[in-house]
Amino acid sequence: MRSALIVIDVQQSFAHRPYFSAERVPAYLAAQNRLIEGFAARGLPIVRVFHVSPGGDAGDAFSTASGLVKPLEGLRDFEAALEVRKTRHSALVGTGLDVWLTEQGITQIVVSGLRTEQCCETTTRHASDLGWKVVFVPEATLTFDMALPDGTPFRAADIVARTASVLQGRFARVMNVEETLAHVVRGD
Repeated sequence: MRSALIVIDVQQSFAHRPYFSAERVPAYLAAQNRLIEGFAARGLPIVRVFHVSPGGDAGDAFSTASGLVKPLEGLRDFEAALEVRKTRHSALVGTGLDVWLTEQGITQIVVSGLRTEQCCETTTRHASDLGWKVVFVPEATLTFDMALPDGTPFRAADIVARTASVLQGRFARVMNVEETLAHVVRGD
């Protein structure tokens, strides 16, 4: 089984959003960087995905005109086998990523990045529906506190746990970084 690591939206744009909280960023980056290092050491492909807003409004942190569509500070530098820019939640919509994965003989993707319940979860579900085996690595995803529709706080840790629970066994195998790296080496 040939695997590729997908690093979704780990970009400076998020640091300029009102909901951004740096509290969980160090632990997230440590996990994300371990995954990147593990894939690089094994010669496995790593795909970098950036989210971009259509148009050129420099006031939008996700517009290329903002200058913020670049790696989040603290992310390990890596040579991407492919870099794509997306305008939708799934990294597989309109980016050509699906074609590239097929051409490269990739049968399994490992999903990591920002935001856990948004672009990471959506890409996971989409990839699974398209036939890829997916590993979802919650500790190598990051999200932020939200509020439920009634205003009740919904903490980031609870969002991550909820996402892992709904993906496990349905759309993905949920693993930590070390389990993931062992899994891709074994190829099971």
